[in-house]
Amino acid sequence: MDIIVKGAPDFMFGLAPGDLEYDIETFPNCFTFIANHPELDKRWVFEISDFKNELPLLMAFIDVLRRQLSRLVGYNNLGFDYPVIHDIYKHGEFATAQRIYTKAMSIINGPYNQRFAHMIWDNDRVVPQIDLYKIHHFDNVSKATSLKVLEFNMGMSSIEDLPFDVGTHLDQNQIATLIDYNHHDVKATAMFHERTLPMIAMRERLSEKFNTNMINMSDVKIGETMLIKGMESSGIQCYYKDEDNKRQKKQTKRESLDLSTVIFPYVSFELPEFSRILQWLKAQTITETKGVFTDLTADVQGLTYKIGTGGLHASMRNAIIESSDTHQLMDIDVKSFYPNVAIKNNLYPAHLGEQFCDAYLDVYHTRQSYPKSAPENGAYKLALNGAYGGSNNEYSPFLDMAYTMSITINGQMLLLMLVEQMIKIPGLTMVQCNTDGVTYLCPREHVEHSRSVCKWWEELTKLELEEVLYSRMWIRDVNSYIAEKQDGGKLKRIGAYAYETAEENPVTRELPYHKDWSMRVVAKAAEAFLVRGADLREFIENHNDINDFFMRAKVPRSAMLEWGGKRVANIVRYYVSTDGHIMEKVMQAAGPIGEFKRKNKITDAMFHTVMDEIGLGEWDNRIHTGNKSIYEERRTEYHAPFTVMVCNYIPSRLMNPECAEDHDDQREYFDDISYDFYVKEAEKLVLKMRGI
Repeated sequence: MDIIVKGAPDFMFGLAPGDLEYDIETFPNCFTFIANHPELDKRWVFEISDFKNELPLLMAFIDVLRRQLSRLVGYNNLGFDYPVIHDIYKHGEFATAQRIYTKAMSIINGPYNQRFAHMIWDNDRVVPQIDLYKIHHFDNVSKATSLKVLEFNMGMSSIEDLPFDVGTHLDQNQIATLIDYNHHDVKATAMFHERTLPMIAMRERLSEKFNTNMINMSDVKIGETMLIKGMESSGIQCYYKDEDNKRQKKQTKRESLDLSTVIFPYVSFELPEFSRILQWLKAQTITETKGVFTDLTADVQGLTYKIGTGGLHASMRNAIIESSDTHQLMDIDVKSFYPNVAIKNNLYPAHLGEQFCDAYLDVYHTRQSYPKSAPENGAYKLALNGAYGGSNNEYSPFLDMAYTMSITINGQMLLLMLVEQMIKIPGLTMVQCNTDGVTYLCPREHVEHSRSVCKWWEELTKLELEEVLYSRMWIRDVNSYIAEKQDGGKLKRIGAYAYETAEENPVTRELPYHKDWSMRVVAKAAEAFLVRGADLREFIENHNDINDFFMRAKVPRSAMLEWGGKRVANIVRYYVSTDGHIMEKVMQAAGPIGEFKRKNKITDAMFHTVMDEIGLGEWDNRIHTGNKSIYEERRTEYHAPFTVMVCNYIPSRLMNPECAEDHDDQREYFDDISYDFYVKEAEKLVLKMRGI
């Protein structure tokens, strides 16, 4: 149990060096700060409000942390918590609750293009910071993840939302409630900190090795930073000083790119379907790299190959493929595909020159000097991938879309050349083609023939292929499948079949934290049915981890959730229940309820002119939609016709799947689970494969 030390004058004598998790809350008349020392099992709580002023204690606390070189660990703390703390420390005795709140709101409400305006950079921080949000790259729009979502994914017994509306003036009882909520967020931060420790340890080693602070860098940023370091150590300058002596990135910005200039001269096809794709690409001139090819496909022997700027995709659907006495299921991947396409073909961003190739090759060799299990191997993999990723990033010193397209288009064409020769083998069936490799079912008498095709391809492209033998595959589509390795039976689970397991590598986990971890029992049941022949219903009804039945609903602040007709938090944990209530997502009407909807692209001036002419409640074709639709509140029901049970709080003893006694308690506590629903969901993942 935590020892709570609340504003004690002698707190500094109980503090020791180390990392402390923390979180803050800000309201117009109240500010709270809670820090947790996991090694000492102690917490410190500070309050600045209408009723209490512990500012001097907080200042002294920060001074102690600074002197003993402690670090503060938070969640999005570089973007919010620390700039507030720094402002408090900077203004000392003038830091009232209202001033702190004003600072906090200026950060929250600031325009996106000024998101770094409040950032306190490394050298200016009073106490070093570790930001778990940054480390996991949740500041990327496509991965944005709130602490509440992590509370669900981590299986916390309680998932709590801010208890009061932002801007509320709190009384003493409400402040006590706020402090409890602050404690809860610190606990969630501590749990996620523990799960992030291997990633932090790797960043500490890399920071020391490269003499650069990488603690709060995402994997992508680490890769780019390491690559830049490698370039600079080879004498390649990735930056220059402008006329104002400011550091600027070197880049090659192109208004357009003729794709025929980047396709390798030895790329050619015999099949008319693939030749058509090649000729079409050679005729294209592009002005951007993202999403420019949307319907570029080729149908060959029953498989549709989709070509895009992101990679090649093709797959059987709803199929079970097995090795047998007569056929072998084989998977062939290109080793370090994109980096090696660049290395073997002397590709480089134009502004960095051909010497880039030698420096890039050195990075590749350095990676190969470490075993695959070593963290350094993973780190140098990030560096190698940094060139390709950076070449398509306007903020990177590797920007050059010719480099990007040279790799991605040629990579796809080379794989199609391999496919074209493979399908000539009598009886060979292509199963999948996915970005950096192919999977096929080969007659055993022709396995060596297929390997000779691979050798031909390796000699042509100078790339290296790696072979894995599968015993079975269960494929819903190219993005969702299970593959069973022949050696040892280890399973590769992708997409709808992926779920987190205790033995997963915390860095390269199968189900990342920004994904939805809802109803994992469905994926587990589908796997048990497909791989081991288990009965779906029996598996689900006897499954002993209640967390795997839970789902989460999350709506933006502009909407709300209603359960049984009453509003609940915007993020809730729930399960489908035989004794629950209807849950609905409620979206506000886009205009005044009951009035006719306004046409798109109608100016305000035009709209108001016509409205003044016709009056409220009347429809006019000049400004309203043709079908005379009206504005109304929009409601979406979850899992109709089933009902659900919201359970944001669950006794902690029931969250442990390891204990048989707790399992019995779970059975009693959750005796209303609608197993029919979960069985139906699992059937969606398996029955079509069985031809049902």
